[in-house]
Amino acid sequence: MSAIELTARSVEDAKKTAADKLGVDASRVTVKVLEETKGLFGKVNYRVLAEVIAEPEAAPAASPAAKAEAKPKAGRGRTAKAEPAEVEAEPVVEAEPEAPAAPARGRRKTEKAAEPKVAEVSETVEASEATESEEVEATETDGADYLALVNGLLANSGLTIEAQISSLQGRYVNLSLDGKDSSYLVGKHGEVLNSLQYLVNIIGGRKFQRGVRATVECNDWRRRREEKLTKQAAEIAAQVLERGEEAVLDALPAFERRIVHKALQDIPGITTYSEGEEPNRRVVIGPAE
Repeated sequence: MSAIELTARSVEDAKKTAADKLGVDASRVTVKVLEETKGLFGKVNYRVLAEVIAEPEAAPAASPAAKAEAKPKAGRGRTAKAEPAEVEAEPVVEAEPEAPAAPARGRRKTEKAAEPKVAEVSETVEASEATESEEVEATETDGADYLALVNGLLANSGLTIEAQISSLQGRYVNLSLDGKDSSYLVGKHGEVLNSLQYLVNIIGGRKFQRGVRATVECNDWRRRREEKLTKQAAEIAAQVLERGEEAVLDALPAFERRIVHKALQDIPGITTYSEGEEPNRRVVIGPAE
């Protein structure tokens, strides 16, 4: 076996572990980072591919005549200049430019990361995730347009589901889905419902061009998800205050990041911001300045 895939806390640990498993010296192992993942309090794991490089062939022994010829002449005060030995380069892991540095046991309070640019078709069209825009207000016309858009998509799906307007709130048209096939539109961890909402906002944003957005609810899933996120954010904020270290949440869609920002905005000593790019954008909870 000349290659192995494994996960470790650092590239150096991965190299040492791979050397032990492959039964070779660590100097003969090269490591390629396949994936870097971050969890709470900045803990990072690396999934790597480790390979064994071939041993260099031994150079043939020089003959006595060659040794004599290579020996410098006495009295000239010069010696032959040795060629520098080739050194195997350590693999380089490029750090994310926008993210603050993350120690192994947690992230101490650091300056807020610069907000990266987001693609035009991103879910994060809003100017700020923590506060909604006061300049745009959803009207009854906006509600009717988004309702017709969603019902048109549902009609083409072949499922027995119908959308209704539950409320108009700020720039948002809140829609609720109901019908005997409604359970099919939630999916594992709400993935189907999130994808439908993303699609509706992409189509609506380009078709209506009013800055109004839509939320799509089904089987009360979003309400239960909001309660869970709010409780989880409060628990993590308490740990941040106790430890004085930043905590990085798992990647969340824009509307769920906004839930976390709002849940923690009035807690003394806590600040929140987002880092990374879609679809891997994350909320960072940290001690306030």
